[in-house]
Amino acid sequence: MNQTVRLDRLVGRTVRDLDGRRVGRLEEFRAVRREGIWVISEYVIGVAGLLERFGMALRLLLGRAGGHGYVARWDQIDLSDPERPRLLCAIDALERVV
Repeated sequence: MNQTVRLDRLVGRTVRDLDGRRVGRLEEFRAVRREGIWVISEYVIGVAGLLERFGMALRLLLGRAGGHGYVARWDQIDLSDPERPRLLCAIDALERVV
């Protein structure tokens, strides 16, 4: 899939699972450089993504109450409607982040 979506339109959007249940919010993106172009390889969903975005200082402030989240590969999220991202797989297929 070759799709261009503005990341600022995705940050904070609620991700839904296959049954329409809330998984969490898109909070961070991981990218890799391929042939001179940056492409999103993973999406971090939930509080863990927020912590990743703001760095270790926030994690130290929050301690163990920092929350959790999920990491979805680029091919596990449907962004055909950027306002309503949804999983293309079961939530159990995502990497869990604590």
